[in-house]
Amino acid sequence: MRFPELSFGTPRKLPKASELRGRVVVLDIAFAAEGTGTTFEKVTGKLIAGLGTRLAMWVDHHDHALHAEWRKDPRFILSTKAEHGACPEMVTPEIVARAGVVDTIVCHVDFDGLMSAAKWIRGGTEPYPGADDDARAIDTRTGEPSELARAIDRALRARPRDDAMKGLVVRFLAEGATDTGLRAQIREAATLMRKLEDAARELATRYQVDEHAGVAICDARGVRVTYDKTELLLLGQERAKISLVHDDSTVTLAAGFESGIDFLALLGI
Repeated sequence: MRFPELSFGTPRKLPKASELRGRVVVLDIAFAAEGTGTTFEKVTGKLIAGLGTRLAMWVDHHDHALHAEWRKDPRFILSTKAEHGACPEMVTPEIVARAGVVDTIVCHVDFDGLMSAAKWIRGGTEPYPGADDDARAIDTRTGEPSELARAIDRALRARPRDDAMKGLVVRFLAEGATDTGLRAQIREAATLMRKLEDAARELATRYQVDEHAGVAICDARGVRVTYDKTELLLLGQERAKISLVHDDSTVTLAAGFESGIDFLALLGI
């Protein structure tokens, strides 16, 4: 099995084209959205232009107004989240074969992105039965992922800046998710997230619901404990259609996968 080099990115922060070796595939990274402090031209477009013919394929499932334009280029396999709740199910043997040999995989930093990378390395086959379903459940926060998927997701969220952990997860999945030593390292990291989730559940008692606006608001200003914000937002969504967490530096909003809410439009951004 051939392992390309790995590089990790987000829609707002992508590696420089000059840092990426050879032919490159980009997986599960949305086009930069206008109104978020970044622009397509400055981030996504810059990487595309910098790679030029070295860009083998870009596979993504996040909605964007520019998808229609870029689908004209056969290297861009783009869908909406309604069409594909997660990216790995778009990584098929046919797509991998069409792209040809790649030297570098650029992928998103979450479970969905790393699973996509592992599946690409495996030629488009799942690391284990039900892996695509797990990715969809984790990325949409709907359905019930397997116990293994939960552990991997927790490990990644517990150590979000640890690229070594991301690489370990891709290797574990690409090799068929059978290495007991790697599994033990993942489970050890996952235990850290359980503590953060417990702290989030405690903070969730602060939620106040505005029934008219359909918003559950948690005032987390002044909180000195470390907690998992994703879990806290999900707990808010159990109380109202939109959950909002206000901490000392940011206001974060979230809504369910099938809510149909466009926050950029809602906020007039």
